[in-house]
Amino acid sequence: MSDLLQLKNIGKSIEKKLISIGIDSKEKLFEVGSRQAFVDLKQKYPNICLVHLYALEGAILDIELDKLPEKIKDDLKNFSDFLKK
Repeated sequence: MSDLLQLKNIGKSIEKKLISIGIDSKEKLFEVGSRQAFVDLKQKYPNICLVHLYALEGAILDIELDKLPEKIKDDLKNFSDFLKK
């Protein structure tokens, strides 16, 4: 078990997926960042969605994903939409 489970929004399922892409600690997640982790997850798990990006950002910022400020959510949604193009 990694220390990722100590972070907000990170459960066993997303922990397992993060470990599978080489993110096996909270320090590594902080280093990689939510956007790059999302891109890497999306490549391996195409069904990953925007909520996962919110969860990753919230984990890094120590904020529950449903309490992320609207500005951050908007920026992350724009990023996710850009990846779809």
